[in-house]
Amino acid sequence: MAAQKVEECHMPRKNTLWVDDATLSKDVSGKTYIVTGANSGVGLETTRQLIKQGGHVVMACRRVEAGEEVARDFTGLKGSYEVIGCDLADLASVRSFAESFRAKHTLLHGLMCNAGAVIMGSEAKYSKDGFEMTMAASFWGHFLLTELLLEPLKAAAPSRVGILSSVVHANSPAKRYAVNFDDIDWKTRKYSAFDAYGEAKVANVLYGVELADRLNGTGVTTASIHPGWARSNFGRGSGFLMDTLFTVLRPLTHFMSDSNWASAQTSLHVLLSDDAPNHNGTYFSQSSVLYRDKECRDGGWPMASPNPNATDLEAARKLVDLAREKVGLS
Repeated sequence: MAAQKVEECHMPRKNTLWVDDATLSKDVSGKTYIVTGANSGVGLETTRQLIKQGGHVVMACRRVEAGEEVARDFTGLKGSYEVIGCDLADLASVRSFAESFRAKHTLLHGLMCNAGAVIMGSEAKYSKDGFEMTMAASFWGHFLLTELLLEPLKAAAPSRVGILSSVVHANSPAKRYAVNFDDIDWKTRKYSAFDAYGEAKVANVLYGVELADRLNGTGVTTASIHPGWARSNFGRGSGFLMDTLFTVLRPLTHFMSDSNWASAQTSLHVLLSDDAPNHNGTYFSQSSVLYRDKECRDGGWPMASPNPNATDLEAARKLVDLAREKVGLS
């Protein structure tokens, strides 16, 4: 908690969007949630608040020890938690997590696909399943996890699925990212780490669109999310250059970026607010100076994505068909 207190002493940006007090006072006792990447950053703040409000949170963490360590801070909160290992870049690990969850729980009221990765470098790196690593950790793993948990989500309806995307998915009017179906694994194209990240985040928005359409009428609603420019550990461990960049730029960006608590606001709005389910399949964004489209910088709950490639239902269905084949569900 000490690190959080130091961080929160800085004034937030003036146009930060905040969840209202009534929503953050709801009693969610008896409800079960999963948060991926729950041991740090935005995932940790989302987890902490759900437990504070009485929820039971299953913390899906690549490093179980790290999850158990931060969870000691939850002592005395109203709800409860458990930590289960889940490496989203490893489909066998995702299947094992889903199996462990279903063995203990029949209901899932909220799934927050929070974890992600950006793998820096001039050459693509691949998961053991043969996927480019950024796409593996940000999309393929979450796709498989969500599909494997549709039954407990339906059984708990009304229930919700949140999928973290990023402002990066929009890029600029001159270059809108799109899923490259001809080379989604970066086997023939010249690799760009930043472009790989942008394409993965488009995939996440598209999946939210397709899932909402497919599950219409089931009581399961979806949303894709830009949490803000979070001061988290995201991107660390991607190599010496990125780690050095984080260290050098942190003082310069502190007053343009968001605390992890501020960045968790959109996720909490999607999971807890009365209004979010009225906007099934849409994009929710914290305000952000990083939008190249000036009209988007104030964000919105919800907000229309400025990237038409991220809202194309035909492309979304094509992506899901491909994903089912790639992860072995077809």
